[in-house]
Amino acid sequence: MLGALVALAVTIYALIQCAQTPAHRVRSIAKPGWIVAIILLPLIGACLWFWLGRPNDSGSGRATEQRPTRGPAAPDDNPEFLRTLETQRRQRAKDEELRRREAELKAREAKEQKDQQPPSGNGDLPSDRDTNPPTA
Repeated sequence: MLGALVALAVTIYALIQCAQTPAHRVRSIAKPGWIVAIILLPLIGACLWFWLGRPNDSGSGRATEQRPTRGPAAPDDNPEFLRTLETQRRQRAKDEELRRREAELKAREAKEQKDQQPPSGNGDLPSDRDTNPPTA
């Protein structure tokens, strides 16, 4: 009598667990096949379910291969997107540094050209126009 109650409890537990398991996680045969096997072969079907059909939650085995893979929910969760943002940021920083250096080089060259030009005039004393301010 006790054995029959244990067999019934195991069968009911296996049937409930099979019914609650998502179809894509069931191993070996399809989910409806397991339900039929558990009902028609009460103790044997339940044992087979636990051994061959139940999802393997340990992280290894076929159950992990059957899980659908979902991509990131938002762009900032996507490593590829974040990598492209970082690449763009670095490129902008390089461009800014290049522009800054070019402007610095142009300013330096302009200063050197100005220093190399001879002073204007013929070297005489300044003219009256240069020393006397204009009157209005």
